[in-house]
Amino acid sequence: MIRTTTSLLVTTLFGLGLSSCQEKKYADALSPEASMATFAIHEDFEVQLFAAEPHIKDPVDLVFDETGAAYAVEMPDYPYKPEQGEGRGVIKKLVDTDGDGTIDSSIVFAEGIADATSLMPWKGGLLVTAAPYIYYMKDLDGDGKADSKEQLFSGFFENNSEAQITNLRLGIDNWIYAANNGQRSEVTYKEKPGAGSLNLQGADFRFRLDKGKFEKESGTAQFGMTFDNWGNKFFTQNTLHIQQAVIPRRYLERHGHLSSMSVNHNISDHDFEMFQMTPPPYWRAERTRRRNKQYQEQELDRVEHAEDYFTGASGGIVYNGGAFPEGFSGNVFTGDVAGNLVHRDLLIPDSQGPTQIARRPPEERDREFLAATDPWFRPVGFTVGPDGYLYLVDFYRQHIETPVSIPDDLKEEMDFMNGEDKGRIYRILPEGKTSQLNSLPDFSSMDAATLVGQLENENGWWRTTAQRLILENSKQEYVPFLKSLAEEAAAESRVLALYLLQSMDALTADLVSKALQSEHAGVRKNALVLAESFPEMEEAIAAKTSDPSSMVSLQAILSLGNFESSFAREKMAASLIEKGKNKWFRTAILSSNPGSAPETLEILDKEYAFFDNPESWKLDYIKEVSHIQGAKGNEKSIQSFVELLSTLPNETVENWKAIALEGLKAGLKKSSDRHTESLSSLLSQLESKENQSETQLKDLAVLF
Repeated sequence: MIRTTTSLLVTTLFGLGLSSCQEKKYADALSPEASMATFAIHEDFEVQLFAAEPHIKDPVDLVFDETGAAYAVEMPDYPYKPEQGEGRGVIKKLVDTDGDGTIDSSIVFAEGIADATSLMPWKGGLLVTAAPYIYYMKDLDGDGKADSKEQLFSGFFENNSEAQITNLRLGIDNWIYAANNGQRSEVTYKEKPGAGSLNLQGADFRFRLDKGKFEKESGTAQFGMTFDNWGNKFFTQNTLHIQQAVIPRRYLERHGHLSSMSVNHNISDHDFEMFQMTPPPYWRAERTRRRNKQYQEQELDRVEHAEDYFTGASGGIVYNGGAFPEGFSGNVFTGDVAGNLVHRDLLIPDSQGPTQIARRPPEERDREFLAATDPWFRPVGFTVGPDGYLYLVDFYRQHIETPVSIPDDLKEEMDFMNGEDKGRIYRILPEGKTSQLNSLPDFSSMDAATLVGQLENENGWWRTTAQRLILENSKQEYVPFLKSLAEEAAAESRVLALYLLQSMDALTADLVSKALQSEHAGVRKNALVLAESFPEMEEAIAAKTSDPSSMVSLQAILSLGNFESSFAREKMAASLIEKGKNKWFRTAILSSNPGSAPETLEILDKEYAFFDNPESWKLDYIKEVSHIQGAKGNEKSIQSFVELLSTLPNETVENWKAIALEGLKAGLKKSSDRHTESLSSLLSQLESKENQSETQLKDLAVLF
């Protein structure tokens, strides 16, 4: 059920205001109180105002540091690009002077920032994404203002404020992740000038300041990226409100020759469907009308929707605050800035594979967790606070869309900066509850036992804050307490303790072995990641390829792929037979050298009669193996591969031949700059045949 927050006086005045302005195409702004009165929210919750203008304007992100201080970043330049790098972006420290839970003052921490989009506390300061940079800013003299501004990373894509580096998140594995929307960037790290630049096209980004590392990450998050307690990554991208990045990028790049690095998976079982309470704005309705008319005139089988379809999904977060009623932990909350609403998803393990399914809760089959009739309500992001409640960042603008996508005649009636002097942040909490933000302990004064003990807190903000402080200033005195948690704590805390021990070079194979036997799948999954550092654990990793949890068995296959032994190849072949029908297991196997080796094909042929039945998934596997071998450009491996295929029984050779040679040709084209004379001749032979099925494998084998 949904409860509507109401104020009779405000609602009446609002209604009278609308009735007297029937000719207006766009509604006027409302006060924070009047806007809140238009909210319809789940009956068990209420919304409180945390901050509003004049203390905050155009907010796009909110974080709390280890003292409980709130920092928000403002993006007043949206949707236009600041000229010559001079922006109006502001970072503010939000202050509640009287302790009533509402912000009544603010301090400008930093200003003049172009395209600042997200924050993360770090070593007493803030990491800030502001394309083309990631900065580190710090207040050195205690006046609340940043005295230091250091460019850590540079080179990020900066030509579209809706698709730039953002969403800083500290992962359970101690890496800091950021959304990059797959934009082409040439990123350099100030502390590692000799490392060269990193091209992020088609990927997101992650880095470790404590280890001096930076690399690509799977996914193309636009403005919304989150992780569950086990490190599974979910992200938003406009019309696709929740996707999962199924396989981390580091595995996909082991040999680097997969035909596709995309592992984005739309996990919603209700796709674009949403239930907004606002009609589409005039410009959107008119643009959609024109486009649909054009589609009909061109006889295209295409329809555009102006409402009730996700088009501005933003800021998804897995709730882990521990202060919501039973059944809400692990739910994903996502805003849609065009639909003026907050959507909620349950994450359900997919019985058919290693991914999740995002499903509407039963009580929200035909409505949203929160929806407004105020068309200025723009929920762009969320954070879990120290009190365990969910904080919602409302950009609050009349229009939120890039002007380049709107016809010129419609733009004439639109002021894209209308509302730049406004902005709100709300607190969502169970009905009747109160916030305790002003009663936090001082994390910086905690002794080792107390700080490590916060890793067991039911509130994810407390756990992450303790994790970060331990990571920032690792001390040997933490080790015995972390080891105790790594053996005996609840699953979420145990995983954090194991990764922190790894970061301090204090992790032992014994601790990892014990974690591999945990009853909790999330612990087993992450223990497998950690086991990769111990060569003696190859067999223990392999044993988990048949784990009853698909999440665990997928990770086992990925982890085993780091070992290049004959044993690993045998287990890869067995895993392919057992799980190869599923796309993600197949990709995990193919991402490794042992899983895509000609020797593995020999095992499949001899031990499993793999080629006797050319099922579609087997053909997909062979095509990809062929592509990988061709792209590697290794003459010896390609020779073994072609000779193996040439020995197949005549009754099956035609099916395998056509698909294998198609993949081989595509791969060879990618490696053409490294070809020997034999490989060049092989590619010429393949390209000279209009019908590859006529090409004789034995003839090709002779080329070697």
